[in-house]
Amino acid sequence: MDMLINKANGLLSIEFNRLARKNAITGAMYTTMAEALLDAEQDPAVRVVLIAGKPEIFTAGNDLDDFLNNVGAGAMTEDRPVFQFMRALEGCTKPVIAAVAGAAVGIGTTMLMHCDLVYCADNAKFSMPFTQLGLCPEFASSLLVAQSAGYTRAAEKLMLGEAFGAQEAFEMGIVARVLPAAELLPFAQGQAAKLVALPAASIRATKALMRRSRAALVAETIAVENKQFGAMLVAPEAKEAFTAFFEKRKPDFSKFD
Repeated sequence: MDMLINKANGLLSIEFNRLARKNAITGAMYTTMAEALLDAEQDPAVRVVLIAGKPEIFTAGNDLDDFLNNVGAGAMTEDRPVFQFMRALEGCTKPVIAAVAGAAVGIGTTMLMHCDLVYCADNAKFSMPFTQLGLCPEFASSLLVAQSAGYTRAAEKLMLGEAFGAQEAFEMGIVARVLPAAELLPFAQGQAAKLVALPAASIRATKALMRRSRAALVAETIAVENKQFGAMLVAPEAKEAFTAFFEKRKPDFSKFD
């Protein structure tokens, strides 16, 4: 199974389990995660959500074979599995914890902006390489990274798309704490247990109040980004980037304005 879903002791655990493909996310995996989050939202026994990968890697982002096979008419509409997942994640009223070890690429970093508590191992590497693929930021990352890290540092990460490490992610406010790799998951589970023991209504109210001022702007930004992303996805620059990726060569963007 590419995703491991488990409910126990007030906690919904969502774990990437596709290590042979670096936990690259397919449409089916997005659907599984979305359904798990929506089910948890309706289940009073679930009080906290924990998203994790493997000690070696969180996720390499979208599975490009799967992603490109679904690009075409209507590919960027909001009924796509990735939208279903991100809508469920952003709309989750219960606290969501992420435990990140190894690489978190593209959507793997973007999704962290929609979690509440993000912890990472000292081997974590984050990247949002959208421009390297001829694309643009997604799911309000252009807004949320800048809010968290400040404009100039966000510009560096989003425009250059280069990877950055755990300590820099901490300094940027993307993660709350950096831990030795062996301690990451036990610590995140311990934090989840603390939240489970607290009054669920108080936790939900606190989350809602903290997110209230940003909700409309996040929704608006996602809509604007999606329109731009969809247009760029079928543009020559993206075609060159994806072709170069599969041909294992460096893309040449010099011929594009």
